[in-house]
Amino acid sequence: MMPAYFFAHGAPSLILDHMEYTNFLKEFAADKPKPKAIVLFSAHWENPEQAVSGVKGTYETIYDFYGFPDALYQMTYPAPGNPELGSEIQSVLAAHGIANVLDEKRGLDHGAWGILKLLYPDAAIPVVALSVNRYLTGEEQYNIGKAIGALREKDVLVIGSGGTVHNLRRVSRGAQQPEAWAVAFDDWLKENLEAWDTEALFRYAEDAPYGREAVPTAEHFVPLLLAMGAGDAGRQAKLLHRTYQYGTLSLSCWEFK
Repeated sequence: MMPAYFFAHGAPSLILDHMEYTNFLKEFAADKPKPKAIVLFSAHWENPEQAVSGVKGTYETIYDFYGFPDALYQMTYPAPGNPELGSEIQSVLAAHGIANVLDEKRGLDHGAWGILKLLYPDAAIPVVALSVNRYLTGEEQYNIGKAIGALREKDVLVIGSGGTVHNLRRVSRGAQQPEAWAVAFDDWLKENLEAWDTEALFRYAEDAPYGREAVPTAEHFVPLLLAMGAGDAGRQAKLLHRTYQYGTLSLSCWEFK
């Protein structure tokens, strides 16, 4: 069964950077089976209803950022859509009592293409993008991922793209080491993910050290719960990478199988 993954996407300029994390992403797929399709939840596609992409043809590239180097705005990621898989996902979600809507137009935002371009630069694998809703409970997030987890048996790669520590007001451009509070939160997260303690994880804002500082708004955290839910059948969590950008943005990758 194909594992599910959470990837932090960092700053939009991540794809232009040369660092330990980008090297990890570029080498990630080298020793792994090629998925038949990718289903990706991006923190940058927020919608009050669970939206499922039904794009026909290839995706447009969305530049949902400003003030970055011109080279970033020249990049594209024309991955093919997969409306048949999108329709299947809609049916699966509906069967689990999860209301959803179809979106046939929206392109891929940088939370999606910024990661995919590093993982699979040829943009040849069909993609179905899914939205997130920061206002759902942790259990509801997890159950959305769990509902589509069986797709992994069909060689579909499920990805959540966000950031476990994502406080843009606390970034320090010149930082060489991560802030202690950011590490403390991620250490708590690692302990509870490896124990598969969903009750604790659903209460991260109240129970984790510096929970509200690490996650001032939930949209970047919920892709982790979505990817974790997709791994419910096996309930094994493994941290594959963790470094930091600007002292407070965690660049992590979690595998769930």
